[in-house]
Amino acid sequence: MASLVASFLVVAALVNPLPAVAQQGVAFDQTEIVIETKSGGSHRFKVELAESDAQKSRGLMFRRQMAADAGMLFLHKRNRVVTMWMANTYLPLDMLFIEADGRIARIAANTIPQSRDTISSRKRVRAVLELNAGTARRLGISVGDRIVYERFN
Repeated sequence: MASLVASFLVVAALVNPLPAVAQQGVAFDQTEIVIETKSGGSHRFKVELAESDAQKSRGLMFRRQMAADAGMLFLHKRNRVVTMWMANTYLPLDMLFIEADGRIARIAANTIPQSRDTISSRKRVRAVLELNAGTARRLGISVGDRIVYERFN
């Protein structure tokens, strides 16, 4: 019986390895993703998942800091042109617009904190990954690189 319980706990940890976090009354599940670059690099990030309307509306607003290996992944149920903005967001960000297969379609680097200008994917995508500004350039992440995550084909 003890080995059955231990096996269940291992499987449960693999399905959802990181605990949920709450920000300003909105809870976000967490997971890990990997970005594989065309040059052979592999970069691991701990990301919060924004899937519900409340989570997507809150995003990274009002936060003053974020770890270098952290981010937020906005997931959509189907491909669509996505627009983002930086209102009430104090952190400059890199926004990586991601196709359904996990490929990066566009990078909006060094977005301007608190700007109300819209930032568009310019084409249909499935997700947006927000990282600290300068991360894409520092790690050599570019359009065509791949996000490894179970929800991308």
